[in-house]
Amino acid sequence: MRSLAPLCGSLAAAAALALAPGTATAAELPILGGGSGIVIANTTECTLTTIGHDAAGRLVGLTAGHCGEPGQSVVSETDPNAGVLGRIATSNRDLDYAVIEFDPRRVAASDRVGSVSITGVGAPAQFPATVCKKGRTTGTNCGIVWGDVFARGTETWTQICVLPGDSGAPVVAGSTLVGMVNAYLAVGCFGPEVGTTWAAIQADLDANQGIGAGFRPAQGATHGVPPAGGS
Repeated sequence: MRSLAPLCGSLAAAAALALAPGTATAAELPILGGGSGIVIANTTECTLTTIGHDAAGRLVGLTAGHCGEPGQSVVSETDPNAGVLGRIATSNRDLDYAVIEFDPRRVAASDRVGSVSITGVGAPAQFPATVCKKGRTTGTNCGIVWGDVFARGTETWTQICVLPGDSGAPVVAGSTLVGMVNAYLAVGCFGPEVGTTWAAIQADLDANQGIGAGFRPAQGATHGVPPAGGS
């Protein structure tokens, strides 16, 4: 059996985070996008995979399933004083992804974090393509795709560098989201990374017809409002 290390981080001094509630003005709203660092339940550091709207118009995001449990709070790592921005709505441990429902009054959703943009979603990357990721711990780096090594139909192995805290990081081919970071084999940044494909996540979301079904990534930067023509 594989020995895989999940990649969520833990805050040693969670009390240092200011989580006082309040209503921020539009100019002060924390900006979140795929690659943003988030803190779950005031203790666990992970990375946001993507943010956008589902078919019902809810502002939702995703991260790795092992990062937290339904009902737990989500805070921006870089703007903790903004308070709780959303909560985990559902978590699928088999595919290792979680859906976060954000408060659209408290978050500015963006399709770009640093040098990584997400303009669409697509099929799993295949060997010998190169993909990149943006994680809150190791930042942006790229590596070769090994593919679905064990033919499970839901995961992709790559050689991108990941460490604890990078769980949930978006894996992109150009600006197309193709998967998320979930774990690494043996030694971080030496052993290969493994993650769930976006195709598997989207199929599961749509099949369940719950929060996150019909997900579309944010376009540009919005203050939690669905794009024109959306529901």
